[in-house]
Amino acid sequence: MYPLIRLAKELIVHRKAPPLPPLGVHVSYHRCWPQDIDVFMEMNNGRILTILDLGRTVLGKRVGLMRALKANGWGLTMAGASVRYRKRIRPFVKFKIVSRAVGWDDRFIYIDQSIWIKGECAAQALYRSAVTDKNGIVAPQQVFDVLGKDSARPPLPEWAERWIGADAVRPWPPEVPAA
Repeated sequence: MYPLIRLAKELIVHRKAPPLPPLGVHVSYHRCWPQDIDVFMEMNNGRILTILDLGRTVLGKRVGLMRALKANGWGLTMAGASVRYRKRIRPFVKFKIVSRAVGWDDRFIYIDQSIWIKGECAAQALYRSAVTDKNGIVAPQQVFDVLGKDSARPPLPEWAERWIGADAVRPWPPEVPAA
């Protein structure tokens, strides 16, 4: 089940947070609750992705994206992700999420998120996100124009470019081995 109470808490806690520029950084704090854990007594990997969603949602609100989505009848989707899990998140542990867009291309906005426990990175994810309308993908530049953000497209970090390149040669649909 989606953590609606946690989402409400995040929106309330950050309701007066100042607006952010397109490449601004949003920081939020969370705790691993018993409903988040798996049979190995650590936060479930799927729950980590859901908790990261909370950080992206408030980031989107702070850059003005949520308002633009509603005003234009747009949607927002994730078109890909690469995740690293490096440290277990145990029950009741408090952690920090750092969320930021690292750049965009002609179709997608790339978002980097990381989870930190006492200064040590526990997980990191790079997302490919798309704004959509009834005709398909809305160009990020059009989105920034609607937001009134006169932002020149920054160069993507090399590691993000390499991920984009690797993903471009990955077969789609995936190959299915013979049974």
